Order: sequence, then structure tokens, then C-alpha cells
Amino acid sequence: MNMLERLLGHDLAASRELLEVCLGLTEAEWNREFDAGWRTLRRTFEHMLFNIETWTDLMLERPVRTDHRPLTAAELLARLDASYAKFAALARAREAENRLDDLWTDVLDEPPAQKSFGGAIGHVITHNMHHRAEAQHMLHRLGVPDVPEGDLMGWDQRRRLADLKHV
Repeated sequence: MNMLERLLGHDLAASRELLEVCLGLTEAEWNREFDAGWRTLRRTFEHMLFNIETWTDLMLERPVRTDHRPLTAAELLARLDASYAKFAALARAREAENRLDDLWTDVLDEPPAQKSFGGAIGHVITHNMHHRAEAQHMLHRLGVPDVPEGDLMGWDQRRRLADLKHV
């Protein structure tokens, strides 16, 4: 498994794992305000999803999606899977084409700015990690037990051991 596959796999799995924890929250907990990040778990995960979708749309030179209605944790999980599949396919294609250093135009910047595919792909992945840490903090403050750590090494070990069981 190359580094891009490892980063993409971990990013999706760690985000899904935290969202799955949120499936058991009440509406009040899902929407409770904190003095961190996007202030609620709902808005934090929505922000992560909208960024995955927006950066993917921008890199594919498509109109940016504007569906920003409030989503439940279950809706976010379903939409995350679909959106991340498109993002990961784009990342894999640019790597296979040896185009990670190629430039595309971010039309949302004022004025529009050139950015590299590799920089944008890395940004999405590290951006998600940053917001997962905020979500973990909020879950801890809600008193949720056994909040997943979500570290890459733990994910990689579990994935590797699961692969060995299927051999």
C-alpha cells in the first residue's frame, strides 16, 4: 500500500468511526455548543463534508455544490461515503497520471489562484484530521465513553491484521 492509499484509507475510516459514535447522540448533544472549532459536532462534520465536496468540485472544474442544509449523523455518513469515493478517485487518478504537481485554478479565491493537485489533496486530508481532533474534544466533553483515538498507526495495524486473516 502506498502512502496516498494509506492516508486516504485512514482519513475516511477515522472520520466514519467518529461519525458512527455520533449516531448514538441525542439531538441536544449533536447540536450542543462548545468553545471550539465549528462550535457543534453537527457543524464540524458538515464543514468537513462540504470541504471534501467543494475541493473535489473545484479540482474537477465542476460547479461547487450548494446543498448546505443541516444533516443528521446518518445522512452525513452516507454522504461522506459517496463524496469521499469521488475525492479518493480523483486523488488516485492524479497520482497515477503523475499530475500531483500540476496546477488547477481555484475559482473561489479572489482573485482566482493556481494550486497544485497534491497540495489540495493533502490539504483535505490534514484539514479533516484537524477537525476530527475538535470532534474528539467535544465528544469527551459530552462524557461519551471510549471515544476512538483515530490515529493512523492504529488503523494501519488493524487493517494489516484484518488482511492477514483473509489470506
